[in-house]
Amino acid sequence: MNHPAPPASVGRVALPAALLEALRDLYGDRLSVAEAVRAHHGRDESAFDPHLPDAVVFAERTHEIARTLALCAQHQIPVIPYGVGSSLEGHVLAVRGGISIDLSRMNRIVSIDADDLIATVEPGVTRKQLNDALRGTGLFFPIDPGADASLGGMCATRASGTNAVRYGSMRENVLGLEVALADGRVIRTGTRARKSSAGYDLTRLFVGSEGTLGVISEVTVRLHPLPEAVSAARCTFGGMVDAVNAVIQTIQLGVPIARAEFVDALAARSLNQYSHLTLKEAPQLFFEFHGSEASVAEQAKVVEQIVADHGGEQFEWATQPEDRSRLWNARHHAYFAMLQLKPGSRAITTDVCVPISRLAECIAGTEIDIAASDLPCPIVGHVGDGNFHVAILVDPNRPEEFDEAERLNALIVRRALALGGTCTGEHGVGLHKIGFMREEHGEDALDVMRAIKHALDPSNLLNPGKMFTPERTPS
Repeated sequence: MNHPAPPASVGRVALPAALLEALRDLYGDRLSVAEAVRAHHGRDESAFDPHLPDAVVFAERTHEIARTLALCAQHQIPVIPYGVGSSLEGHVLAVRGGISIDLSRMNRIVSIDADDLIATVEPGVTRKQLNDALRGTGLFFPIDPGADASLGGMCATRASGTNAVRYGSMRENVLGLEVALADGRVIRTGTRARKSSAGYDLTRLFVGSEGTLGVISEVTVRLHPLPEAVSAARCTFGGMVDAVNAVIQTIQLGVPIARAEFVDALAARSLNQYSHLTLKEAPQLFFEFHGSEASVAEQAKVVEQIVADHGGEQFEWATQPEDRSRLWNARHHAYFAMLQLKPGSRAITTDVCVPISRLAECIAGTEIDIAASDLPCPIVGHVGDGNFHVAILVDPNRPEEFDEAERLNALIVRRALALGGTCTGEHGVGLHKIGFMREEHGEDALDVMRAIKHALDPSNLLNPGKMFTPERTPS
């Protein structure tokens, strides 16, 4: 069996016939209660058991989202926003049943304003779709989580990716939102201006809220100029700590690298098998440099010397676009590649982030933890910003492997917290990280979060059971 989700805080309630009838009037054949459709929307890429919604609606306009929320508030039925289902922490599981509101058909690009470096999109637009639309403008959208996620989902989980070391995460790249609230009201947050001192920062309140405060129906994002020159390189090391220390020194010297990615020996093997590469099965770094021809050459020269000082070897360049694309496509597919190391497995993932100065210490401790376990645990990381991922591969038919995976996960997370880090750098809390929220934030801070949740969603209908427990947990 799969890893079971934590018990729901409130029991499941059957859909009232009046609500179903009202939703059918609103959506017609875009409402489904078919088991196959519900099953698709009742699981994500996490190892949790599926939790099916009672019905799925496919929204196409903001007013449909707002009306759905108003109806569900009237009947006290939960609503779970759904993008493409690529989350890793159980975000879309309907642990109390209810309505899954699929936003994938809201995939229109509303506007691209190249002069102001801004694009406004509906939540179902994916990152690849937006960048395809930007071809010919000289601009791009840099946030690139491994999956071709939707922009709405990326906002909801405060996603980042391989470019975060230079361009930041969704937190830095969202200027404004349109959000439907639990009672059906629709608000706009932020403006098209690059900054504002007017009032509370509601945009960043909803970015990272994981569908627990409202349903995002439109997103305005920053765009960035395409660099004049791009160059990528990879190199291998004798040990993981040497590789990480090379990145730490690079960051501390202020070299403006665009990407600095780490894969360990086991992850390198998985990339070779899945993406048909010929990487040496050893710890290694992937770098990318953006800028003018001269600045890229200067960055590369400095990094190459740093790598040599830390015992790196085989510094190989990928200057042709097709070679760079092959390298980064393989890195983006690492999650699925790692699953193939143990066919039929599920992955318990963790994605801690620590201050860059403590990264080597954190990874060294993690290396000791996983070496003592029988489970395969490949490591990859956005080490340029202190974030790394461990995929702990388990047999879904062996509960003892889930127990061992969670033991390892707890060791890794608590070490990161002790070093001043966080339990999740980019995946989000969902169901999986709830147990660490008090350790990271403290109950007083969680009480503030609960107060915000209660103010915007007093009946706890928006993606219930996620992020934190609704009441204080016993000490």
